[in-house]
Amino acid sequence: MRYLDLGTAKEISKIGLGTWQFGSREWGYGERYDAQEAQAIVSRALELGVTLFDTAEIYGFGRSERILGRALGERLESVFLATKILPVLPVAPVVEQRAVASANRLDARRLDLYQVHQPNPVVRDGTIMRGMRALQRVGLVGEVGVSNYSLARWRAAEDALGSRVLSNQVRYNLVDRAPERELLPHAESAGRMVIAYSPLAQGLLSGRYDRDSRPTDSVRAASQLFLPDSLDRASDLIGVLREVADAHSATPAQIALAWVIRHPAVAAIPGAASVEQLESNAAAAEIRLGDDEYQALQAASARFCPDVAADASPSAKFALKHSLKGGWHVAKTTWHDYRPGAHSN
Repeated sequence: MRYLDLGTAKEISKIGLGTWQFGSREWGYGERYDAQEAQAIVSRALELGVTLFDTAEIYGFGRSERILGRALGERLESVFLATKILPVLPVAPVVEQRAVASANRLDARRLDLYQVHQPNPVVRDGTIMRGMRALQRVGLVGEVGVSNYSLARWRAAEDALGSRVLSNQVRYNLVDRAPERELLPHAESAGRMVIAYSPLAQGLLSGRYDRDSRPTDSVRAASQLFLPDSLDRASDLIGVLREVADAHSATPAQIALAWVIRHPAVAAIPGAASVEQLESNAAAAEIRLGDDEYQALQAASARFCPDVAADASPSAKFALKHSLKGGWHVAKTTWHDYRPGAHSN
């Protein structure tokens, strides 16, 4: 495993573990996965040197945090633990209350990284950062991060906090390279980091799917990436991934991950459906791509997604839609916290 050097109290692994799938019904993994496989995945990740574990309060309405906390158990203090608040009502007292709720679900004394899940489209970050400062002051939060922020808003959030906003978690992979325009250069020059979610484009870059073998879970089935025409157009990129993979005795997914984390300021947080997939993801940290291989992947990526320089931030319409839905998400998460028998699953 390789690690980022950002002066944090704990090491941050270049390959982490994203846990959206823990307790989230939309992935279709089922109760056995939540009760058994998730525990095994986390345990194996720790053995392989993974330290970055990422979750959020709305994943499974709090179930992801509870499953991850139980799986880490006494080892929780040794990892770099990251979770996120959905900024539906982004005022300081609510930020503080939601952080306490997340820490309780995780059974954690400290959140190493507390992130704003997405920019609120109508409220700037001054009040939410007042809450973050208070959480840092009492020691519940170590580092502050954001997610899905443009560079301008990332910088504004840092100004509002009065100290560094360590990270920006954004979608970054071979078919979505918008962060290369501004976010990655800023992170490298300023000593910050980009956390790449969906580094395998929800599995597209694994090479497992084509028009005759499409995913069935609700998350991917609804994505434009997995429409038959998109899968056809991706065949060139998948072919180059396979060629590079063959040269390294690796898989296309491992090469796609190695490409993402080649940038010195980037860590990736792929999910894992099994221990075997987790092991494969972690092994990608050891793959060193040659310059010619990297350029071949760049060229194949550009042929598939020519709008590389697109703005990385979500549109106001998208953010507003998800903020409005977020009120229901947070309410249901709170219900899961306080209903009878809340901590039995």
